[in-house]
Amino acid sequence: MAVNTKRVLIGALVGGVVWNVWSIVVNQFLLGERYQRAVEAGMFQEKPRLPFLPLWIITLFAVAWIIASLYGAVRTAWGPGPMTALKLGVMVGFAIGLPGNLAMAAWGAFGRIFPFCWALDLGLGSVFAALIAGWLYRD
Repeated sequence: MAVNTKRVLIGALVGGVVWNVWSIVVNQFLLGERYQRAVEAGMFQEKPRLPFLPLWIITLFAVAWIIASLYGAVRTAWGPGPMTALKLGVMVGFAIGLPGNLAMAAWGAFGRIFPFCWALDLGLGSVFAALIAGWLYRD
């Protein structure tokens, strides 16, 4: 059966919005003061080398689209529904959130709270995006 690309796009857009809101919660409210202290201590640059915020927003929408596309593809093999979306979200979240942040936690000079929260951002954001994609997808 063909993937419904219109529903994939809708799921990606809604999932991307939710994931960006979640990312703001993590990085502004959970880590905001810690970022400031880390900048003052010289552990982070005061300004990013790249236009980070627009690139981050675009990246989260792109990954939400990848997740929605994967959901559309795997639902025929795994079955439609929230369990398929949850499994997919956990797998993608693990793949994108753990390796780099594990290395940062092991080797970074700025403590483990940053990579822990970044892994939560990516891991739970992936789950949110997958569940939304599954909820909105129709054949």
